Amino acid sequence: MQRATQSRAGGGGRKKSGLVFLGSAAMLLLSLLRGRFRRKPLFLTSLLTFLLLVLLPGPAQPISFQLPGKARKCLREEIHRDKLVTGEYEVAPPPGSSSGPSANLKITDMAGHILYVKEDATKGKFAFTTEDYDVFEACFESKLPVGTGRMPDQLVTLNMKHGVEAKNYEEIAKVEKLKPLELELRRLEDLSESIVNDFAYMKKREEEMRDTNESTNIRVLYFSIFSMFCLIGLATWQVFYLRHFFKAKKLIE
Repeated sequence: MQRATQSRAGGGGRKKSGLVFLGSAAMLLLSLLRGRFRRKPLFLTSLLTFLLLVLLPGPAQPISFQLPGKARKCLREEIHRDKLVTGEYEVAPPPGSSSGPSANLKITDMAGHILYVKEDATKGKFAFTTEDYDVFEACFESKLPVGTGRMPDQLVTLNMKHGVEAKNYEEIAKVEKLKPLELELRRLEDLSESIVNDFAYMKKREEEMRDTNESTNIRVLYFSIFSMFCLIGLATWQVFYLRHFFKAKKLIE
C-alpha cells in the first residue's frame, strides 16, 4: 500500500517564530507606551486597539491535498500536554465522479493510542485533549469499492487547531458579555500565556539536556580513568610475564 507522510512541523516552526515576535513586540511597545504616554489614556487605548488588530494572528488555514486510490496520507504535528485539539475534515470526490467519497480517518499518538477513528469519513469534526507532549498523527486512507476500476483522486481538507486557536472566542464573548476590545485583550492574554508556557517548556528541556550532557561527561571521564588503569595494569603484567619467560628460556639472567 502506498504511504505518503506530510508534516506540519515547518509551518509550526514559522508559527512559533511569529508568536515569539508577537509577544516580544507587544511587551516592548507596551513598556514604551507606559513610560511615554502615561498621561494620555485615550491615545494609548486607540494605539493599543490598532496594535491588537495588526499583530494578532489570523485564523488557521486548512490543509488540502489529493488522496489517490488505495493510498494513505498522514499529517503529523507536535502538541504540548493539556492542550485542547479541535479539527474539521472533509473528503470530497473529484468533479464528475459518480461514486461518493470513500476514506477512513484515524488519529493516533506515537504510542499507537487511537484518539479518533471514523470509517467512510466524508465530513465531520473531532476534539480531544492531550495528556502529554507528543507527536499526533492524522491519517486518511482511501478505500476502493469492490467491482470498480481505479478510483480517481479525492480532495481531502483538514483544519486542525490546538491551544489558543482551538478556543471559541465568539462563544466566550457571549457568555462573559465582553466588548470587542476586551475580547481582543483576552485573546492576547491567552496568546501571551501560551508563549510563556512554550518558553518554560523549552527552558525545562534545555535543563534536562544540560544535565544529561554533564552526566555523560562524568561517565566518560570515569571510563577513561578506568581504561587508563587497565592499560597500565596490562602493560605491567606483560613486562613481568615476558621477563619470567625470558628467564625460563635462559635468554636473560
